[in-house]
Amino acid sequence: MDKEFNWKIIAGIVMVFLSIVCYFLHFLIFRDAHHIFIYLLGDIAFVFIEVLMVTLIIHHLLNEWEKRSHLKKLNMVIETFFSEFGKHLLVYLSNFDRSLHKIHDLITDKNNHCELDFKSAFKALKGYKADIEITRVDLSKLSKFLTERRGFLVNLLQNPNLLEHETFTKTLMSIFHIAEELAARNLGNLSEEDIEHTKVDIERAYNNLTNQWLHYMQYTKEHYPYFFLFAMRTNPFDEKASWLDRWYETVPI
Repeated sequence: MDKEFNWKIIAGIVMVFLSIVCYFLHFLIFRDAHHIFIYLLGDIAFVFIEVLMVTLIIHHLLNEWEKRSHLKKLNMVIETFFSEFGKHLLVYLSNFDRSLHKIHDLITDKNNHCELDFKSAFKALKGYKADIEITRVDLSKLSKFLTERRGFLVNLLQNPNLLEHETFTKTLMSIFHIAEELAARNLGNLSEEDIEHTKVDIERAYNNLTNQWLHYMQYTKEHYPYFFLFAMRTNPFDEKASWLDRWYETVPI
């Protein structure tokens, strides 16, 4: 870092020196200091306009283009996550959520028009707390499901694009925590304290996953409406979704 910084200082000094030499040669040849200072001040005055155009306008446009490109790639990864993993987990856990009725109508397509009121849904999710009926959850099957897909989750975390997506990373880490907890316990002989702790962990991951799914649906509807149609037909929270029965057969939990 110091070497690079020193190199830049030296390069800057050399550039300034060469500029002075060129101005001096100009004066020696034409003997016109007035002409030199006119163009020198004109060039200096234009620097501020150039900074405005390059830094504030062009740089901003390039950043916006880069962000959109980055967001597109990121949501392709998130789409893969839900197709291969996330939606399966939501379908399974939502069956045991005793509080789902509180937000059910806001995150499902009631009138079969492929419409969701995202503003109201996000508002409801802020105060929503899942209530998983832990005694009905087959923890052994859940542990197997998470363990078999551990490599898939690890690959997602290694994706540098996802490191900048704080909410998605938080969701992945909460799922990883469940996998670690279940793998470390004797699931056939859990104490009441262990069961309650597991319930809290699952509800945390489920809440994070639900919130992330809704953000993903919002992006999909805006940019890929044709895919949003399929997403609504296989909505993991809607037990009446027209294609869910056929899709549910592929869920390995």
